[in-house]
Amino acid sequence: MSVHEETGPTTAAGAGRRAWAPNPLRDTATVFARQMRPLLHRPLMLFFGMLQPVLYLVLFAPLLTGLAGAEGQNPWQWFVPGLLVMLALFGAGFSGFALLPEMSSGAHERLLATPVSRVALLLGRVLRDVVTMTAQMVIILVLVTLLGFEASLAGAVAGLLLLAVLGAGLATLSYLTALAVRQTFVFAPIIQTVLMPLMLLSGVLLPMELAPPWLYALSRANPVAHVVDAERALFAGQWDASVGIGWAVAVVLAVAALAVGSRAMRRLSS
Repeated sequence: MSVHEETGPTTAAGAGRRAWAPNPLRDTATVFARQMRPLLHRPLMLFFGMLQPVLYLVLFAPLLTGLAGAEGQNPWQWFVPGLLVMLALFGAGFSGFALLPEMSSGAHERLLATPVSRVALLLGRVLRDVVTMTAQMVIILVLVTLLGFEASLAGAVAGLLLLAVLGAGLATLSYLTALAVRQTFVFAPIIQTVLMPLMLLSGVLLPMELAPPWLYALSRANPVAHVVDAERALFAGQWDASVGIGWAVAVVLAVAALAVGSRAMRRLSS
């Protein structure tokens, strides 16, 4: 056998591996497109995810008239920015549910057996969640604007970007939780136990200024409360210190979550 014949198969195998080398950007786009396909085929799913915030908007917001922080203005001006944070909190927080059936059916393990970038398997899903969540927020904003809600255009755009960053961090943590517990009956109570205090202590539903001092102090330790403050300032066209604090909280959360998530996904292939 000649040297050329001996090295030929090895060279071909090496070329095959190079051809299938993971490309994080390309693979993220591929995973994103795959994850978006069910939504594009059933666009009504987008509206079902908005049902809870819309019910809060219609049935709860009118009760805020006359409360501190809402006096003399349409209660929606105060409530809508917080409502969008609620949508991000629960929409991104429960995103790990979508991964559980794939793990139980073996579909996730089959994806891990492909040469696709492991980090892209996470980023593609997170990007899908952020795009879906943002589309829902835009629909809600269009609806409430037609009904009299007023907002600064620049502030609204900055507010949506802020919530996209927050949603990326929360969705990543949700997927990490799903990967860790792998069971719906374990995942659901964990996520619910974490999200409910975050929402109640964020001032989404009622002004935390109305709370007793100890409860208000506790709310200040809640990172979501600072994002709520930033959203209300942005939608009102106010670029004050609360905006910087809200962005800092969201960016730190997203960067930390994505760093931990990327490391966890790489370990799955080792």
